[in-house]
Amino acid sequence: MKKKISFTTHGHRADIGEYIIYRILPNRYADAVGPFVFLDHVPPAKHSPGEPLKVANGTGAHPHRGIATLTYIINGEADHRDSRGHHAKVRSGGAQWMKAGNGIIHDEVVNVDPQTNDLLTHAFQFWINLPSKQKAEPPEYLPVQATDIPQQMLSDKRGWIKVIVGEYENSVSKIPNYSKQFLFHIHLEAGKQFSIATENRLEYAAFLPLHNAVINGTELSKGEFIEFDRKEGTIEINNNSETGTDVILFGGEQYTEPIVAQGPFVMNTQTEIADAYRDFHMGKYGKISYN
Repeated sequence: MKKKISFTTHGHRADIGEYIIYRILPNRYADAVGPFVFLDHVPPAKHSPGEPLKVANGTGAHPHRGIATLTYIINGEADHRDSRGHHAKVRSGGAQWMKAGNGIIHDEVVNVDPQTNDLLTHAFQFWINLPSKQKAEPPEYLPVQATDIPQQMLSDKRGWIKVIVGEYENSVSKIPNYSKQFLFHIHLEAGKQFSIATENRLEYAAFLPLHNAVINGTELSKGEFIEFDRKEGTIEINNNSETGTDVILFGGEQYTEPIVAQGPFVMNTQTEIADAYRDFHMGKYGKISYN
């Protein structure tokens, strides 16, 4: 039996600085899917040769507490610095995970990838809500290059599936998780079909970043966010077009603790939100070194 689609919607513009951004989650229908409480899509952009690179120099630095941030880079190079001394560059196809825990400041910019020379940028940022225990723990950071993200080819040359978070069959992501959660990037070639079984009581959502697709019999368009019901069933993706299509599929166990979100902080109570702001203004999150 196929899972029913509960609703579909499109994101809204929520640009930050020079970045064109579409906010996909939260939306008017859903505040979260499993532990995922936030999704921004930075759509594909073509840049001019010789265009000045963006530099992490403090102008975009901001705090987080109570969540893990996950940046998935389709095209480009993400440069990350934070107040715990982490610095790394993640290139096309890679991801970087940062557990904000009890408070951190980070600065992140996305430029074209000097290794691919395609002059493209295209990325996603997710916020993953942490259980209360992990909200109180020290921050962590993990850069994962494309070569370290499991990718499994589908039979009959149908395409592939990348496991960014969680596991699929024998493929297991290196990115830590604290509940049952998953984030897959599925690429389906023209005229092909792919089905995935789901688990009862897990929450599932999909996003179409580049092209249309038919999901469980419904024709859906580029830029559409799809949420499914909570019953066990299958998700069937058909690509009836003459080009490949991509689907971002994500979700997990329902977050059962109270959720209070304000600005860059996601906590369990309003008092904890006040504490997060107080500790930030008192300098307890540290400072970023740009040396």
